[in-house]
Amino acid sequence: MGFAGRDVLSILDFSREDLEELFSVADYMEKAVKEKRKLKLLEGYIVALAFLEPSTRTMYSFQSATHRLGGYALVFSSREATSLAKGENYADTIRMLDSYSDLIVIRSRYEGAAKYVADIAENPVINGGDGKHEHPTQTMIDLYTMKRLFGDIDGLTIGVLGDLKYARTIASLLYGLTRYKPKKVYLISPSILRIREEVRDTITRLGLPIEEVSSLRDIIGELDVLYVTRIQKERYPDPMEYERVKHAFKITPEVLKDARPELKILHPLPKIDEIDLRVDNLPYAAYFYQARLGVPLRMALLALVLGVWR
Repeated sequence: MGFAGRDVLSILDFSREDLEELFSVADYMEKAVKEKRKLKLLEGYIVALAFLEPSTRTMYSFQSATHRLGGYALVFSSREATSLAKGENYADTIRMLDSYSDLIVIRSRYEGAAKYVADIAENPVINGGDGKHEHPTQTMIDLYTMKRLFGDIDGLTIGVLGDLKYARTIASLLYGLTRYKPKKVYLISPSILRIREEVRDTITRLGLPIEEVSSLRDIIGELDVLYVTRIQKERYPDPMEYERVKHAFKITPEVLKDARPELKILHPLPKIDEIDLRVDNLPYAAYFYQARLGVPLRMALLALVLGVWR
C-alpha cells in the first residue's frame, strides 16, 4: 500500500516489500549524508517530536534526520515542557501538536499510546516506542543493519539475548523477522526473562523458527548475529524482581572465544554493563555502526511517509 500518509505503529503493518523499499531509500540517504549533500525534501515541513519518556538516540536521530532533509523539528522532551504539566487534557495536547506540524513522532511509557495519538491526529504518526509494546523504527534499523552486514537476512542464525520480557525492541525485532526467512532464532534468557505469551503466540503463528535456551555458550558457535538488550529497569513493576535479574548475563571476550569469525553483535543502546567494554574494540561489535544507520533510515522513513520521495 506504499508509505505516503501511513502511520508507523507496528512493524507488523509492513510487508517485506515495504521494508526493502525503505532500505533502498536509506541507501540513498546514507550516501547523501556521507557526501554532506544538503537535501531539501522536507523544506517547508515541520516534524513534532513528542518524547514523553527519556530518549537519546531515537529523539536526536529523528531530529537530525529532519534537519538533514531540510525540515524543522519541534521538540517536546518531557511532560513538563508542555501544558500537560498544567493539567491539560492529553488529547487536547495531541490536537495542538497535530495542528502545528505535518507529522508526529511519539514516545511514551504507556502501551498503546501511539495508537491513541494516531486515532486523534489527522497527520501521520510514528511510534518512537510505547512502553514494553513495540519500537518499530528501531526494528527497521536492526533489519537494515543485518542486511548491510550480510547482504541478506534470509538464512541467518540469530541469537536474541537479554530482557526478552520487557524490552519493546525485542518484541518488534521478532515480529520484524517474521517478514524474512532466518534459519533459526535462538531466544536466550533465564526463565524469568522469557518472551511474553502474546509475542510467542504471534511469532509462532507467523512461522518464525524459534528455540528458547538458557545458555549462550551452548549455541554461540552457530550464530551469525547476537542481538543483546539491557535489563529494562524502568519497566519492572517490582524493584525486587529487577534486583534478582540485573546481573543475569554479560558478554565478555571470554564468552565469545568460540564464536564464528563472522559473528556481529547488535544492541539498540544504551548499553549499561551487559557488554564488557573490551568487546567494543573487537571485530564482532557492530552496535555503533547500527546506531549510525539510524539517521539515514529515519530520513528515508520521513521522506516516504510524508510523500516527498519520488
